[in-house]
Amino acid sequence: MTREENLLEDTPTTTLAKAAADALADKKGVDIVLLDVGDLLTITDVFVIATGTSRPHVQALSEHVVERLKDAGRRPLRDEGLEQAEWVLLDYGDFVVHVFQDEQRHYYGLERLWGDAPRVEWEPVVSDA
Repeated sequence: MTREENLLEDTPTTTLAKAAADALADKKGVDIVLLDVGDLLTITDVFVIATGTSRPHVQALSEHVVERLKDAGRRPLRDEGLEQAEWVLLDYGDFVVHVFQDEQRHYYGLERLWGDAPRVEWEPVVSDA
């Protein structure tokens, strides 16, 4: 199976990355994108990228991801930026969650920097609540 074919099927990594994206969507994260960077980087396979509207929102988004994935048995290997909450990085090893405020997301431009990375298909789970 080629890497591109693998994008169409959920792997343990993409399943967890999508769970992180769902957690971001639960708390109204903006412009959530999943990038398959595995062919471009040797340190991780998927970037999950989202924007929060303020410092408290970025913190809440990040904390919700940590809680959701803790329920799935995963904890970040490291995290950075929670205090300032301009760019929070949650490193799970096989995938990394990036939660930005809008200005920092545009400035660092991860989607431009990794423009060759294919997007992982994801649709937010619609909650009945």
